[in-house]
Parts: sequence; C-alpha cells; structure tokens
Amino acid sequence: MKAAIVTQAGQMPVHADFDAPVATAGHVLIDVEASALSHLTRGRASGSHYSSSGRFPFVAGVDGVGRREDGTRVYFFGPKAPSGGLAQRTLVPEGQCFAIPDALDAVTAAAMAIPGMSSWAALTERAKFVRGETVLVNGATGASGRLAVQIAKHLGAGKVIATGRHPQTLAGLEAVGADCVVPLGQDEAALHRALEPHFRDGVDVVLDYLWGPSAQTLLTGAARTLPDGYPMRFVQIGSIGGGALTLPGAVLRASAITLLGSGIGSIPFERLLHAMSAVLHAAVPSRFEIATRAVPLAELALHWENDGSRLRTVFTLHP
Repeated sequence: MKAAIVTQAGQMPVHADFDAPVATAGHVLIDVEASALSHLTRGRASGSHYSSSGRFPFVAGVDGVGRREDGTRVYFFGPKAPSGGLAQRTLVPEGQCFAIPDALDAVTAAAMAIPGMSSWAALTERAKFVRGETVLVNGATGASGRLAVQIAKHLGAGKVIATGRHPQTLAGLEAVGADCVVPLGQDEAALHRALEPHFRDGVDVVLDYLWGPSAQTLLTGAARTLPDGYPMRFVQIGSIGGGALTLPGAVLRASAITLLGSGIGSIPFERLLHAMSAVLHAAVPSRFEIATRAVPLAELALHWENDGSRLRTVFTLHP
C-alpha cells in the first residue's frame, strides 16, 4: 500500500510502498479516507514531540477518517505502530475510533478533530468551565484558536475575547463568535492598555495557544488588573509564540490566577477521545468552520513543510 514513511528523525516522510497492516486481536483495520497534517503529526515524524517513540521506520499521521471493514465511517486516533494515519490502510485499537455523523465530510472531520479537541478539553476538563463565564483566546487567528472561539460560544461563554496577529483573520473572528478582538501587533504598553478593561471586568479562563511574550503580558496585566481574589484559570495549550517566558513570582502571589496545561499527558486519553467525539458531533448543528486544503497523499513532498498558509492541509487517500 502507499504511505508516508518516516525512516529517520529529522527527515521528511517519503511517499512510497509500505506493508499493509494485518488484523490483530483488539484492533480494527481502517481504510483511510483523509488525514490532517497537524503539529502533532509533524512533531512525531521529526522526533521533536515529547510523545515521539524514536523507533523507525513508521508511517506518519496520528489520526484520520476512514471506514472499518463493515463499512462504518469512523474517526480514529493513535494507530498501532508502525501504522499511521497517512496510509491507505491503518490498524487502530478498538477503543480509539468512533462513528461520526454522516453529514460531516471526511476532510472537515479530519481537519477539525485535534484543534477542536484542544479547546474543548481545555475548557471542560482542565478549566472546569461554567456556562456564562468570560473566555479569552490568546492566539485566535490560527486554526485551533479560531475553532476555540466557536467552541467557547457553543459551550455557553458569556463573552469571548480574541487576540491575534493576523489583521484580516482577527477582524473576521466576530463573525464566528468573538465579542471583541485585541491585536497583538502593538507594543507591550499599548497591549496592556487594550487588555486592561477586559481584566477589570473579570476574565475567567484564558486559552493560550502562544506562550512566550504575549502570555507574559497577559499574566502580568491580569495580576495587576483583575478584581482582588478573582480566580482566573490560565490554560496553556500551545507554544507557537515561544517555548519559555520569564514570569515574576509576584504575579502568582498577588493574584488568584491558576496556571494549568492541557494536552496529551495532562488529561486521561479516554477523555481526550470524548472531547474529539463531542466536537465532531457538534460541528454540523453548530456550524463550526475551519479552512482546509485537501490534497492527494501522492503530493506529500509538495505540502509537508509549513508554508505559512492558514488553510489546514488534509491528505486524501480514497475517493
């Protein structure tokens, strides 16, 4: 079968032949229709993600949409190594796939599952979000952040504040649920001033996809401006803006801010799968939007590298 094969860390996968998986007890064979090129897929293929196994060769791709041998259309996550999502057929533990709505197309489902899960799980599992609370999405102009705005509204956020650097995308977030937007491309003092009235009113949950300087500005500003004892939960999800920051200890001593992380390892795996299922079943009735670019797996070499596009690349394998 054709697959995206990783032969060693640090090298791009190649589109080539790979032995098809064989049925194993407790696992299901899936004919793959679509698999998204996520940060997790790239990170595991390069060996840079903390969950990388370091064993080669293997097929890239951590999830996707396809059909079981009985024809059931499913989303799957975590194929059994060396299988992967970027192959014509994959092998997945029985409990790591679930049926998806017929009205949700394969490309959209594959594109939406992981980024949608990131905010759904952060809100419901880590922040213990309560309907009516105010949510700030830091880094809302990426695919995950834009979905986070929509999901926060779907779950009942009373107010959603969105920050981001891409002006056109930021301006369009109000159409998908943001009550107000704050551009990050201003100097630190101006950003503090822009955020101050929101913190003064009270921000309950921050979903942070950036970390780095913007997260530091948010945390220091919140500590200075939130009402005394206001229990803001800051949930760290992604690090696109930088892998580290310098946080004065006074930020935590002088406020009721709680720092949390959300991702693989901080939430039980079955709860992550539950969040993915919830997102995909809510996608059609709540009209979640995600911009995608569907390309055949044979064009792997042309689309593997991040070209700066805001479209989420999804590789297709079967018509």
